[in-house]
Formats: sequence, C-alpha cells, structure tokens
Amino acid sequence: MHLRKRVLVTGGAGFLGSFLCERLLKEGCDVVCVDNFYTGTKRNIVHLLEDPYFELMRHDITFPLYLEVDEIYNLACPASPIHYQNDPVQTTKVNVHGSINMLGLAKRLKARILQASTSEVYGDPTVHPQTEDYWGNVNTIGPRSCYDEGKRCAETLFFDYHRQHGLNIKVARIFNTYGPRMHPNDGRVISNFIMQALSGRDITVYGEGNQTRSFCYVDDLIDGLIRMMDSPDDFTGPVNLGNPGEYSIVELAQKVLEIIGAKSKIVFKPLPQDDPMQRQPDITLARNQLGWEPKAGLEEGLRRTIDYFKQLIVNGMAR
Repeated sequence: MHLRKRVLVTGGAGFLGSFLCERLLKEGCDVVCVDNFYTGTKRNIVHLLEDPYFELMRHDITFPLYLEVDEIYNLACPASPIHYQNDPVQTTKVNVHGSINMLGLAKRLKARILQASTSEVYGDPTVHPQTEDYWGNVNTIGPRSCYDEGKRCAETLFFDYHRQHGLNIKVARIFNTYGPRMHPNDGRVISNFIMQALSGRDITVYGEGNQTRSFCYVDDLIDGLIRMMDSPDDFTGPVNLGNPGEYSIVELAQKVLEIIGAKSKIVFKPLPQDDPMQRQPDITLARNQLGWEPKAGLEEGLRRTIDYFKQLIVNGMAR
C-alpha cells in the first residue's frame, strides 16, 4: 500500500508557506499547515481547506508541538522589517525557541527538517556576490538584529542538532522573493512600489536608490526548497536560493511604473539604519548540488504580482 508522505509546514499560511503547501499537495503529500496568523492569513490557504489531505492548525511554535510527520519545513517567522520590528522579542523567540521546538520534534520522529534561513545572515555584506562560506557583517544590537541574529542562531542550532544528534537537516538561505500573496502593506520594496503606483501616490525610494537587490519569483523559490529537501542526506547546506539578476532600487521603481503605466513621481527619503547596500546571491552551489536556477524573469513575475494586487484592491482587501 502506498502511504502518502506526511509533511509539516510551519508558517504555512504565509506568503511562501501557502505556495509550498499547495505544491506539496500537488505532489501527493499529506500536509499539516501550522500558523499563528501573526503575519500569515487564511486568505492564502482558504482554497486548500476543502482538500482532504490538507490540515490547518493554529499554533505558535514558540510552544512545543506534538505531531507525527515525516518531514518538516520550518518557515515560521515574520519576514518583513515592519512586521519583525513590531515585536522584536517575539521575532527572536520564534527563531530560537521555535527552532528548538521543531528540532526536538524532528529528533523524536527521526524526521528530515529544513530551515528557511535568509540572506540577512550576511548583514551588510563586504563580499559581493555572497557565497555560502561568507560569515557576514551583522550588527548585533540594531533594530534589524532580532531577525538577522535570530536566523543566524537558528542556523547554529540546526548544525548543532546535526552534529550532536545526527539529525537530518537542510538549511536554505532565501534571498528577496516576491509574487502573488505578498502582504500589501509589509513594507517590502516590491509590494510598496506596486501599491503606491496603483493608488497614484509618489513612489518612495530610500537613500539615492542605487542600492541593489536580487528578486526571485515565488514559484522558482518553492522549487528550490523542495529540491533542497529531496537532496542527498550528506548535503546539509547552507545553500543560497535566489535570483542572481541584480537591479538597483531606482531601476525597479521605473520598471513597476512602466508596467502599470502610472504617472507617480519617484521621491527620495533617508536610508533606514543597517539597510544593506548590496544583495546578490552566488547560486553556484544550488546549480551544482540541486540542478536549480530561477526561470522567471523580473518583468513576467512583476506582471503576475501586479495583477494579484489589482484584484486585492478591486475586492477591497488591500489592507
């Protein structure tokens, strides 16, 4: 008898988590989605609730969780500065206590566990593009530290559980990702620009707009996470997952205006503290170990994302 693989996705009602749940169901898995709805929303997963192989559980992973599963994707954590700085102590807790709880569960079940880490572990990098062996340049006491240091500590915990308990771990460092189901007011650059342009407001660029980012479309990123989870046991990562195409913030603003056909002006404001000047993944390792690289171009991805935000506005749900 063929048994379905049972997969737990923490943060499963979030932007990335909801796409991951959807993809795992398509691949024939039994999916348990855990979320405390701090930044996740039922809107992202309401279309999955009818699926008999999908289960939703409201739970905060800073408290232990008792389930029987074969694999765990640990995505739970607010990922945009507005949200993670709103309750910085809780952000550190979900990264540290949450990771300890999920690692403990994986240890008991002898399950494979993947940590959704972040390019923020590199801080404001002095090496460009960033490779996985770069240790980073991170402020431990700034307003972004709860997230950056929380994610760094989570990586430490994953590797210590691996060394101490032989746990089967995977660590993926996610670079800027965008697409439908992003929170319209999460303060991230793509959602900001699209919402401002669609509502005819000025587009706000911080600093001179020459800081660069690399933007990965959500479908590509989910494909990378699944390939990482399915990779051989001896490949633990960390592995960079992101799109190496590099764009300045001003270029991005111009591209959004062009696609929408908006008449908004670009206005410049002071740069926030510890905002990195450059972000670009070196994805050589992902190419070699996972056979993965992004396929969607920025324009194609932006068009799909803009269509989603237009629908939210039409339905009065862009809040």
